Amino acid sequence: MKKIGFIFPGQGSQSTGMGLDLYNNFDSAKKVYETADSTLNREISKICFSGPDEELKKTINAQSAIVTTSIAALSAFKEVCPGVVPTVTLGHSLGEYCAMFASGVMDLQTTIKAIQKRSELMDEATKTTKGTMAAILGSTIENIEESIKESSKLGLVQIANYNDPTQIVITGEIEAVETASRLIKEKGARKVVPLAVSGAFHSKLMDSARNGFVDFVKTLELNDAQIPVITNVDGKLTTKKEDFIEKMPNQINSSVMWTQSIQLALESGVDTFIEFGNGKVLAGLNRKISSDIKTYNISDSTSLNLVKEELMAGV
Repeated sequence: MKKIGFIFPGQGSQSTGMGLDLYNNFDSAKKVYETADSTLNREISKICFSGPDEELKKTINAQSAIVTTSIAALSAFKEVCPGVVPTVTLGHSLGEYCAMFASGVMDLQTTIKAIQKRSELMDEATKTTKGTMAAILGSTIENIEESIKESSKLGLVQIANYNDPTQIVITGEIEAVETASRLIKEKGARKVVPLAVSGAFHSKLMDSARNGFVDFVKTLELNDAQIPVITNVDGKLTTKKEDFIEKMPNQINSSVMWTQSIQLALESGVDTFIEFGNGKVLAGLNRKISSDIKTYNISDSTSLNLVKEELMAGV
């Protein structure tokens, strides 16, 4: 028996047309989009399927679109592979909400409502604070931390994502991030890539969004997880609803511990991951974390049928 981890991508994985094949071929996926449209009182499905790109990229749309598409992929998978149960679930930033859904922490409508509020608060925060992010490739954590310390006198700068052993994302105020990026490059980083984002996500510049989310989360109907979720903020197994209530707001302005989370999944015996949703971003990160990891991706009927054929033989 394989031990499987379900994983879900975050913001940035979107592209126009995503999910349309799932919608057309699986009743369960179609119902997910219909539920999302009715819950949001707008047609997020059309933004997924038809764009335009500029609308889909907006935080206020991207988060709901990505979560809906990932859950649609998960639902289609359950329709054709009902016997596959994961050992753990986890998601990258936004994707953590899909993981919580997959583990039974909240139902679909609650998940969509939570993401809508989260995206609204984060969008508001970007309008009142100016920030940016940059991906650092091929640098030591020591050089990154040293450069951040040197640049902090110019403004806020901190680590946003521990994506894999070769990729760290930094976030913060524009001048501080740009200075840190230059220093990191001078210290020997292979590449520094400024990211086309609307704000300094996973930084203290998101404190207002985090604070606004605290009381909202307390109004949501949550459950203990039926399957452990490895949470971003600490890279630990989480099952109690009280812990999710605390961690959900904190995730907005805290670092994403993705490398640490995948390593914990491996230590828990997981040997196979299934990435649900558009693109293969997490599969790429997983290869850098461990060459032994096998990661499948499900984004349409073709990829789903491939997973069914390859995976079911060993389950």
